[in-house]
Amino acid sequence: MDRTTLDILLLSLGVFVLLIALTMLGEGLRARVPQGRTNPVVEAFMMRVNSWWALVITLALAVLIGRVGVILLFAFASFAALREFLTYARKARADHLSLALACFVILPLQYLFVALDWTGLLTVFIPVYAFLLLPIVSALRGDASDFLGRVAQTQWGLMICIYCLSLVPALLTFDMPDGSDRSILLIVFFIMVVQFGDLFEYYAGRQFGRRRIAPDLSPKTIEGVIAGVLAAAVIGGVLGWITPFGMMGAAAMAALASFTGLLGSLVFAAIKRDRGVKDWSHLIPGHGGFLDQLDSVIFAAPVFYHVTLFVWG
Repeated sequence: MDRTTLDILLLSLGVFVLLIALTMLGEGLRARVPQGRTNPVVEAFMMRVNSWWALVITLALAVLIGRVGVILLFAFASFAALREFLTYARKARADHLSLALACFVILPLQYLFVALDWTGLLTVFIPVYAFLLLPIVSALRGDASDFLGRVAQTQWGLMICIYCLSLVPALLTFDMPDGSDRSILLIVFFIMVVQFGDLFEYYAGRQFGRRRIAPDLSPKTIEGVIAGVLAAAVIGGVLGWITPFGMMGAAAMAALASFTGLLGSLVFAAIKRDRGVKDWSHLIPGHGGFLDQLDSVIFAAPVFYHVTLFVWG
């Protein structure tokens, strides 16, 4: 067993221990609620912890499989997220070919570029070439009704569901300073700090938060965001040994990723409010769909990827 695989197993064990502790904490909070009543905050917290169990197990298995497992996992997540997004996007019959190209040509090509380590192409393919191609395909169908709105929403779907998410497995292309193959651990680090930051923000914001950031969009509070970012920084510092950042650098990167992700979730809240929906889908009872689970990851991924490359590359 090589060092990277051993570290993945140790990390998985550590996360399982942490999830067990969070599960016990939630059950303890449940026990303090008077019999016959429920605490909505505690119940929502437990549902998040339960969904985390599934996420951690899936990610751990993909990471243990290696590059192929990670790329396929995020390709599937991109497809599912794009399907959810397009469900609520404006579209016409003239856009059907564009949407088919997005799902069955552009998405596979983007992840193929990730698999081939074509860093230059994977960073411009969707923002430049897909941006130009799909409006041409729709325009050739001759329907100009709400053309700009339809095209813009399709482009948004490509950017957030394919491009941004693909930059998570694109961390595999990062050349570690010591020449090792441990770049896969950067993905574990990134997912953990963003998702645990979300978890702590949710609980702290509901229990202790007083000042809402955007009262008409989200219950997120300034106190909750501060708690989430600080928790992510602490977890990042503890996990600094699996990164090339060092302890302080890892804490800073974790705080940056968590803060960006928390702000990104506000953007998704605004989109859902505009579309008149609470959740993107009902795939996960009480927690919506893929986009509801990955909204923070989607916005944090480009920032984390580019800062990693430009500062530590």
